Amino acid sequence: MTASKAPAPSRPEHHPIVVAHNKRRGEDIQLRVADAITRFAGSMKFVYIHVILFAVWMLAVERDPWPKLTLVVSLEAIFLSTFVMIGQNRQAEFAQRKADHDFLEQEAELHLNTELTKAIHGLAQEIHAHVTKADGA
Repeated sequence: MTASKAPAPSRPEHHPIVVAHNKRRGEDIQLRVADAITRFAGSMKFVYIHVILFAVWMLAVERDPWPKLTLVVSLEAIFLSTFVMIGQNRQAEFAQRKADHDFLEQEAELHLNTELTKAIHGLAQEIHAHVTKADGA
């Protein structure tokens, strides 16, 4: 006889703030392009392509590759640093939104706990009054 297992309750894969953040980013073409560039620029494939291109350029294409190579590498660094800053700004914005959400959730939880504590205290006083009244009768 095989025991059937009940399906595990479904839990969301991501925090609601993460879902909203990803949805908003997915709707903006500029942010999608920036994310794709950042993702590619942060990969080893990017490094390998550059090693090959620069080696071919220096060895086969130019007799004196340094002036143009310096210009190209400098321009690329400027653009890549911009994408890094875009990514950092995105992470900072996300962290702030998450912190704000967590703060509101904690405040609501604190309010609920305070109300529950007051209710328990009131019930404990009623029980105490009932018990002491019964003992005195």
